[in-house]
Amino acid sequence: MGKIYLDEQSLEQIVTLIEKQCGSQCEVVLHDLSKDYGETIIDIRNGHITGRKIGDCGSDFGLRVMRRDEADNDRFNYITHTRVGLILKSSSIYLRDEEGQVRYSICVNQNITETLRMEYYLRDFNNYTLSEEFKDDNHDNEILVNNVQDLLQELIAKGKQNIGKECNEMSKEDKLRLLDYLDQSGAFLITKSSDKVSKELGISKNTLYNYLEIVRSESNYTLNLMNKSR
Repeated sequence: MGKIYLDEQSLEQIVTLIEKQCGSQCEVVLHDLSKDYGETIIDIRNGHITGRKIGDCGSDFGLRVMRRDEADNDRFNYITHTRVGLILKSSSIYLRDEEGQVRYSICVNQNITETLRMEYYLRDFNNYTLSEEFKDDNHDNEILVNNVQDLLQELIAKGKQNIGKECNEMSKEDKLRLLDYLDQSGAFLITKSSDKVSKELGISKNTLYNYLEIVRSESNYTLNLMNKSR
């Protein structure tokens, strides 16, 4: 069977299908990843859930896909928390063009906050707790924001949290670990991200580029550092 490539009109039909089927508590987002990452959203339904609109940016997951572009980029049924405390069950698929490049993505974010509250109520009412095998505490929370500057700031904050230090407390190796994390997360695909990151780390842009050469020249740089410290 030959490959079928969908145009934007066909993709918008799919977005409409999901919206009509899943209702007002399901956000459906269509991204054009060939555009500047600060404005990839070309269609969005029920954007009130995350506060996003057409012309806003993609998430950190999309950046990673563009940075790494693995054979299977799709993700299903992962949990995301919004800035205002909503809990979302999310799935994302990435679609390629005729040249095999990732071009579009469709992301579905189902607001399950109220159904979870009902679940907690019923669990308390039933006096029953799920066994550990059904719990999913090990998830990587997706960052959903309106613009790429907020996205970059969130990535920096997550990197600092992983290292456990503020930038002004970091050694050179700490800064290399942070840059490795940001690079693997696709942060440097964001326009003028090097200005923000170098200022945050208190280093010059030349030093930043030198550090990036170091982390890119060693595979699994963070793992290597961890092994050296043992």
